Order: sequence, then C-alpha cells, then structure tokens
Amino acid sequence: MHHLEVSELFAMLVVMLVAAKIVGELAQRIGQPAVLGELIAGILVGRSVLGLVDPHVETIHMLSELGVVILLLAIGLETDLRAMMRVGGTSLAVAVIGVVLPFGLGYAACRLLGLDGLTSIMAGATLTATSVGITARVLSDLGRLRDVEGQIILGAAVIDDILGLVILTVVGGMVGGGSVSVGAVAWTTGAAFGFLAVTLVVGHLVLPWLVRLASRINLPGTPTIFALTLALGLAWLAEKSGSALIIGAFAAGVLLAKTPRAHEIEKGITTLGHFFVPLFFVAVGASVDLSALNPLDSDSRWALVVGGALIVCGVVGKLAAGYAPFWFRGDKRVVGVGMIPRGEVGLIFAQMGLDQGVFDAGMFGGVTLMVIVTTFLAPPLLKLLLTSKNGGRIHEEPEGIEDLVTEA
Repeated sequence: MHHLEVSELFAMLVVMLVAAKIVGELAQRIGQPAVLGELIAGILVGRSVLGLVDPHVETIHMLSELGVVILLLAIGLETDLRAMMRVGGTSLAVAVIGVVLPFGLGYAACRLLGLDGLTSIMAGATLTATSVGITARVLSDLGRLRDVEGQIILGAAVIDDILGLVILTVVGGMVGGGSVSVGAVAWTTGAAFGFLAVTLVVGHLVLPWLVRLASRINLPGTPTIFALTLALGLAWLAEKSGSALIIGAFAAGVLLAKTPRAHEIEKGITTLGHFFVPLFFVAVGASVDLSALNPLDSDSRWALVVGGALIVCGVVGKLAAGYAPFWFRGDKRVVGVGMIPRGEVGLIFAQMGLDQGVFDAGMFGGVTLMVIVTTFLAPPLLKLLLTSKNGGRIHEEPEGIEDLVTEA
C-alpha cells in the first residue's frame, strides 16, 4: 500500500467522484446501469489510461472498502429475509453449481492449454467468484432486488462468498506448500455459515433492546450512525470469526430492516452511499491493467488465449448454474446472468496467484481479461433481460437504495 499527502488524497477523490458522476450519467443516457459507467470511469482514471487514481493507495483502498460495506448494508435493508429463506434451497443449488462447474471447466481448459496442475487450480478458483456488490447494484438500479430472481441471486452470491473463503483456504494451503486438512476446510466452512446464522438469531433477540437504548439519544442522525456502527461492528466480527466483511454488513441491514425507524435509517445510509459507493466501483475499475493485454507483446498474446478460454468457461459455468434448480419456474436466464460478474473478488484471486508466483505476467493478464469481460458483461445483459421481461418498464420502489443507484 502507498501513502498520500492529504492534499493529494483530496485531489484523487475529486477525480474519482467527478469521473463516476459524468461517466455514470453517460451510461444511463445510452440505457445502461450507472454502475457500468462507474467501472468504466475507474479504467479511464486508473493506471490503464490516465494514471490519476491508484487503488492501491491505503486510504483509497480503505474508503472503497467502506463503500462496499455501506452498499451491502443498504442491500440488507431492502432484503426480505423470509422471502430469501423461501428460496434458500434454490440459492444453494445455484451457488454450489456456480462454484463447482466453472472451477471444473476452468481447470480442464487450462490443462488442455498445457498449464501445470497448480496454475490450473488457481485459474479455476478465480472462476468461482461472484461479485455480489455489482449484481445487487444493477438489480437495485432496475428496481428488481425484491423479485424472486433477485432474492435467489442475492442468496447465491452470499453463499458464493462463503464458498470463496473455503476455496481461498484450500488453494492458499496448496500454494504455500503445506497440507490442506479436512479439519481446516470444515472449520472455515462452519465459521462462515455459523457466523451468519448466529448473528441473525442473536441479533433478532438483542437488537430491540439496542434500538430502545439508541432512541434515548435525541440527536439528529442518530439512527443512521447506529446502523453504520452496527454494520461496521458486525463486519469486524465477521472477519475475526473467519467469515467475510460484507457478510457482516449485509446481516446488519437484514436485522435493521424490521426496526421501527428502518425507513429513516435507509434514507441516511443512502445519503452516505452517494459519496462512498461510487469510490468502490471506481476503485474496482482502476485496478484493471489493460497493458497486460497488448497484442504486440508475446506474454499478452498468451494472455488473450488464456483469457478467451476462461471467459467461455466462466460465462457458461455461471449461466448453467441458473438452470441448476430444475424446480424453479422463474426466469433462469436472469439468475444465470446475475451470477456472471467476478469484479473485485476475481481480482483478489488473480492478485493472490501473482503474488504467490503461481501466475506469470501472461497468465495474470489472461485472468484479468476474464474479470474485465465478465464484470462488464452482466450489467447490460441484466438490463436487457429485465426490461424486456417487464415490457420496458422499471418497477417503482419506495425511496431508498434505488435513489443511491439511479442517480449517476
């Protein structure tokens, strides 16, 4: 991580926010979700084009992480836990197939291309990820987060994040040359799922008391600060317990959704999100390095071959996952497309492979290409499927997170 002077940080934030708003607005004017514009804005101001934003600066990284926590808190506030539980089996089927199939296809493709076993395993692992932030943002933008397809995607993406932790544990052990025990895998799996279950059960019992306690503080903005504090606290606990930060933030939103002041909290979190959430998506775009895809360079040509194979495996694997629950009568295409984007999660896997020496420059470029294409493919496809399904009309929802995502 790099360090910036305060004035340099302010200048970088100005660039990120202005780029997000301008390109996000342009994306909406051509009928695409604002999040697509924010991702493109990140590429333009990042190291690939203008070099004005470095997402590896520690403060920028921290602010973008805060952005994704606020986004998942807002999504949790819009989530009907009972509706999600009703499609729990469907979400589980989508998540499991959406991990197993892309991994198997990616591993097989890399082996056919002549890559060694460890590199193929790492490449397959990058295909298992799903960026819950990107998909949920698009669904909210279109007013479809509460549709049954939206609930299935959201549940499956959360499960995917948990399974991703397990895969990171296994692959990390293999890369480090150590043995991967069944006990370690079981512990990681149990800790991740257990945290979410315990948090929802205990939170349901304790939260009414905490809300009453906070209501005694009669200061403006108290409900919003209480919600943000709860989200940050649960995110911290989630990571310490072996789960993921965003799962803790999502759980906080789900718990707060049924409180008496949920609407006031939602408006306050939305206001915060106007600043922090675009920083997250711009940072994701700025993390992309297009120089690794120069066709004149031999490593880059190899990257294009590997990337093309991984794109096919990644898209086919996730689309097939949407059809895994044969009993589901909704639009399976929407579910499959919603699972496609890898986003920042895929980049984390790719960076891990590069740092550990499993990926060379060409291989890292290929995986990066897969992440770029799958991330940018999902928003316009979801827009096309959902608006055509609804006769071109976007559902109306109460003021809240949709205000956060429909303003560029």
